[in-house]
Amino acid sequence: MNTETVGTAVTTDTTVDTALDTAAITRLFDRYLRSLDDRGAFDETWAASFFTEDATTSTPAGDVRGRDAIASNVRMAMGLFDRTVHFGSNYLIELDGDRATLLGNQLSTHVLAHDGGLFVSGGRTENELVRTAEGWRLSRADLHIAWKQGNPPVLP
Repeated sequence: MNTETVGTAVTTDTTVDTALDTAAITRLFDRYLRSLDDRGAFDETWAASFFTEDATTSTPAGDVRGRDAIASNVRMAMGLFDRTVHFGSNYLIELDGDRATLLGNQLSTHVLAHDGGLFVSGGRTENELVRTAEGWRLSRADLHIAWKQGNPPVLP
């Protein structure tokens, strides 16, 4: 392991690796939230860019397992809205080798498809990630709503 003394601090390859992993996880989760607003296909290719094959999600739209189920669930849920903005913040990332957790806050603003009404929610995300050959991927992504404003859509 390479070490370099800077003042009284010691910088190691491990510190650099931790910073790189933290940045990669943050970017993955931010890209995931942004993808919801970009209104993409929410297909297998989309799901594979964010989730492991056997990933699980628990959201107000339901609990599902597997990439196909996640893509289908997100496609259904996002179809309830004309436009959305999802904002994630206050990420707390813990690394453990090729596994990680990400806890964070999420604020979601939705324009309802059926009447143009506004529905806003705030909550906390609890996520588990795994390092794969393609990079970090979510193996669990749960959203726990703490508060809401406006009328939520009716799920099919």
